[in-house]
Amino acid sequence: MTGTAPQQPARRARGAAESLASIVLAFESIIAFLGGLVIYGLKALPEPIEPWWGIVAGSVVAVLMILTGRFVRYPWGIAFGWVLQFVVALGAFLVPALGLVALIFGGMYAYATIKGAQLDRRNAQLAANPPHEAGTANGD
Repeated sequence: MTGTAPQQPARRARGAAESLASIVLAFESIIAFLGGLVIYGLKALPEPIEPWWGIVAGSVVAVLMILTGRFVRYPWGIAFGWVLQFVVALGAFLVPALGLVALIFGGMYAYATIKGAQLDRRNAQLAANPPHEAGTANGD
């Protein structure tokens, strides 16, 4: 034995949009689960539907948000994140406070995806065309 450890593969570089969107979805998953508990506790579902379905729905949305956070590097992952934002907004028909949650987290998700994509484009441009002087990195 030579005593050298096997080399681990290099980690894939994550862009700003991917990082920010996955963080927002991870935190929102907690709120989605708690929203399901609120729907259950308030018995906000229509009469023929059992209240425990609120917990199931909140849990499913929370798990989907966590899984979607792993796929936001693809355009369909970002789009599916928007679908989940819409699902949370639909919860406002059952519990109006979920409308505020949808507004706040929807805004955060929009900022994460839009501004993150801008940062990724800027970083790619800077990598392709490095500034000539060290003092001009801010674009001046």
